[in-house]
Amino acid sequence: VQLQASGGGLVQPGGSLRLSCAASGFTLDSYSIGWFRQAPGKEREGVSCITRGVPRRYYADSVKGRFTISRDNSKNTVYLHMNSLKPEDTAVYYCASSPNSLIASSWSNPAYYNSWGQGTQVTVSS
Repeated sequence: VQLQASGGGLVQPGGSLRLSCAASGFTLDSYSIGWFRQAPGKEREGVSCITRGVPRRYYADSVKGRFTISRDNSKNTVYLHMNSLKPEDTAVYYCASSPNSLIASSWSNPAYYNSWGQGTQVTVSS
């Protein structure tokens, strides 16, 4: 089971990025996939999650209305579309997989995820 996160970079405030999380060794839609981020000196926080099977989507309050999570089963890839980026979105972003059908009270807890990608840096700065 491997996850490969990519798509980070430097973007100006108000800009957009699309992060990708490509899976190998398993069928991605059989797992819940979460995006987390960690800024220097801060704890890792849940950003968004798309659940296994018929998907439910969850978002942190700080990104609702700006970020969208999607899944392309034909490419075995989950995307995080990030719009209206703010300097406070600057962090290393990780994707992670969980075999559980996560719900609103659990999706943002890293303990429910058992496989993690390597992270991709997102920097929002003028």
